[in-house]
Amino acid sequence: MTDATLRRGWTTGACATAAARAAFAALNGAGFPDPVEIALPGGARPSFALATSERGPGFARAGVVKDAGDDPDVTHGALVLATVRPAPAGSGILFRAGEGVGTVTRPGLALPPGEPAINPVPRGMIRAAIADEALRLGVSPDAEVEIAIPGGALIAERTLNGRLGIVGGLSILGTTGIVVPYSCAAWIDTIHRGVDVARALKLGHVAGATGNTSEVAVRALYGLDEPALIDMGDFVGGMLKYLRRHPVDRITVAGGVAKMTKLAQGLLDLHSKRGEIDRGWLAERARGAGAGDALAAAVLTCNTAAEAFDLAEGDGVDLGSAVAEAARRTAAACLGRAAGLDVVLFDRTGRLVARAGSGDRG
Repeated sequence: MTDATLRRGWTTGACATAAARAAFAALNGAGFPDPVEIALPGGARPSFALATSERGPGFARAGVVKDAGDDPDVTHGALVLATVRPAPAGSGILFRAGEGVGTVTRPGLALPPGEPAINPVPRGMIRAAIADEALRLGVSPDAEVEIAIPGGALIAERTLNGRLGIVGGLSILGTTGIVVPYSCAAWIDTIHRGVDVARALKLGHVAGATGNTSEVAVRALYGLDEPALIDMGDFVGGMLKYLRRHPVDRITVAGGVAKMTKLAQGLLDLHSKRGEIDRGWLAERARGAGAGDALAAAVLTCNTAAEAFDLAEGDGVDLGSAVAEAARRTAAACLGRAAGLDVVLFDRTGRLVARAGSGDRG
């Protein structure tokens, strides 16, 4: 399936906006519009079918099932509920976190600690939708809006919310209202927010890891607290470019030997679609570390980077240090500095293979 044929979906923020508008209309005697139309930040006006609606004393509630399109979003199929209650005249929109929606507990995010994890753009969309509906009905646009996602606390365990200090559930997200399948934007945004939290907590050392094994290993190696860990995945460039603009004293880039070999070759996006291991380059690094013709030839024809490192280690050749140093040069060029930067390589079991930079001696 090509990118052009992948079906787009809707963010939790768009679903919450539609549910809130429908509930506000019902609260003010207009019934539940179904489908309900909202305006997205880009100007589009999609309509959403209601999955549930309820009117009771002093409240109205509506729900929309999130459709993430063809994106493997953990919230696909979740019910996003908005419960709207009257608020004092002039109070505007008061946001509350219902079941399954988290609360911010750490500084550094777009919302202060104590606030429901309903991000600024979705808040703006909800305010605009209610204001539009209030104008149509000739009523005051004042309301208490509680957003809930039943089961959201369990779903949130599959996200990085806990690391960012968002507890109790999910965040209501979306900057455009649209989910683009397999977009890297959401992941990179999470990387940026992780850096923001670490800086707000005044942490002097952060570590970005390509995966769980390297994250567990680098955390143990340096004794880091969880907020210092950045799940950069393949997006080492996305992390380093943000840290260049929002610096911390010390930065560690950690990963398996294959991903770090790609970084050493000059790649900043380490996904398999963006580039492959250059075995000729790796064989030259092995030669530079003392490999003979037989080992260099074996590296040149190896199946995987891990095999190349195993062969080198078996021959007493320190291929890891050569790759770590080359990876550090790539990272330093992206970061704009070499001071306070180290690169750490681990094997598939989490065993330390090599490191280069400020962490050379511990």
